[in-house]
Amino acid sequence: MLKQQIRKIYKERRLALADSERAKLDDRLLIRFQQVALPPSATLLSFWPMAHMGEFNTFPCADFLAFRMPGLQIAYPKVSLLTGDMRAVAVNDDTDYKENAYGIWEPAAGELIRPDLLDLIFVPLLAFDLRGNRVGYGKGFYDRFLKTCRDSSVKIGFSYFDPVSRIGDADEFDVPLTIGITPNRIYEF
Repeated sequence: MLKQQIRKIYKERRLALADSERAKLDDRLLIRFQQVALPPSATLLSFWPMAHMGEFNTFPCADFLAFRMPGLQIAYPKVSLLTGDMRAVAVNDDTDYKENAYGIWEPAAGELIRPDLLDLIFVPLLAFDLRGNRVGYGKGFYDRFLKTCRDSSVKIGFSYFDPVSRIGDADEFDVPLTIGITPNRIYEF
């Protein structure tokens, strides 16, 4: 299948989940995430889940890492709609957030973290394939950003659904995941 088809199908599948089913899947994804052997890390780029898009709730995973790795610096993305660039902004308990034009909550201000300093990155997606390629929302913010990160940065994607066998139009601009997590299995690429 091609990205456009996958994007349409998986948006619909995610939004069709009942809240009770989504909560169960969130729990199962968190349990799977807790089973992943991750290297000691100093920095995590997470993302604020978009409820209106039915995204996986990343907050418990970030909380789990913060507990397991004292001193972990967590950052959230902030995009420039003018340039198409994305930056990692450090957050803490006092951080204020603003909703951007895409309905995504971002830090209003904060210290920038260079992409090459990120150890772990939670990557939003609609689906991924058995090679670690992902389908996002089609704006390219993450792929452009991930190209500036270290190759050793661990890129983790969460999906409520098993991977598709192959994304037919994945190309050299796509940055694959390191780990894909579903309620049923952990995939390492």
